[in-house]
Amino acid sequence: MQVDELFMKRCLELAGNGMGNVAPNPMVGCVIVHNGLIIGEGYHAVFGGTHAEVNAVNSVRNTELLPFSTLYVNLEPCSHFGKTPPCADFILEKGIRRVVIGTADPSEKVEGRGIEKMKSVGVEIKLGVLDEECRELNKRFFTFHTKKRPYVILKWAQTLDGYIDKDRKTLAPKINWITDKNTRMLVHRWRSEEQAILTGTKTVLLDNPQLTVREWSGNNPLRLVIDENLLVNKNSKVLDKSADTIVFNSKKDEIIDNVEWLKIDFHNEIITQILSILFKRDILSLIVEGGRETLQSFIDNGFWDEARIFTGNCFFFGGVRAPEIKGIHQNTRSIGEDKLSFIKNQDI
Repeated sequence: MQVDELFMKRCLELAGNGMGNVAPNPMVGCVIVHNGLIIGEGYHAVFGGTHAEVNAVNSVRNTELLPFSTLYVNLEPCSHFGKTPPCADFILEKGIRRVVIGTADPSEKVEGRGIEKMKSVGVEIKLGVLDEECRELNKRFFTFHTKKRPYVILKWAQTLDGYIDKDRKTLAPKINWITDKNTRMLVHRWRSEEQAILTGTKTVLLDNPQLTVREWSGNNPLRLVIDENLLVNKNSKVLDKSADTIVFNSKKDEIIDNVEWLKIDFHNEIITQILSILFKRDILSLIVEGGRETLQSFIDNGFWDEARIFTGNCFFFGGVRAPEIKGIHQNTRSIGEDKLSFIKNQDI
């Protein structure tokens, strides 16, 4: 591995510390190197807080070394005033003359302007170091700004014979667990990493899920429920005060405490409308934990980026079939007696 790649890898490690806390901003890490040694590093820790470049520079003990150092950052420094001043200007103020960037920023507010601003005054720029890895880390941010919708993750558990549930004729009689507690802990970690989580009416009526982070430390995602005819009981867990909730329905627009009922047109593309609303509200990522009908609707419309599929070590011998999905199989790993497969949408 070359020297620039080595330091960029450290930027990515630092950037990952912002997972679940910086959206709708990207995850960014920064390293400052003088004569082959790291003299400062930092990352963007929380939305609205100081950016990685500022934190890295502020960690340098001897600031007289900055003009003779290289700044590494996994994403192009911003060039606009937001909640914080432009990082490109900050870098110039500190006299840093060489900047190595993992990948350019695709957002309309930046889109190469940070690079051009630094180049215009003679800063040496190297772009594209570990570009693929940098884009992968911020896949939510890139999807949001290039596709104008959240990054969509589908998640479900199925049996060895391909069912996600048994046939249940009555409401909430019993949850038919397919995976074990260790797997459920992982799912709660995933929830803490995404901005929103969605399910459908039937899943709420049958399972009464809370859709929060309880077996992991982190932020609760925004809960989304598709409930056309307002069948979800007011005492359902998704309407409690533990997290904000939006109920997409055909009847009313209303806000009570942390719950918003939002009317959409169920005669037109439901998923398209929901994703458009989430985009306008700066929601970068969505995890879908619905039943077959909800999951299949995302698959059939092509509105998904990856699927995470658990296969439990059990059989149902009948019931509700798992969704049908085609994509690029990336890997499968074991979690106890369960198997977890990752599939990427081949059409994106």
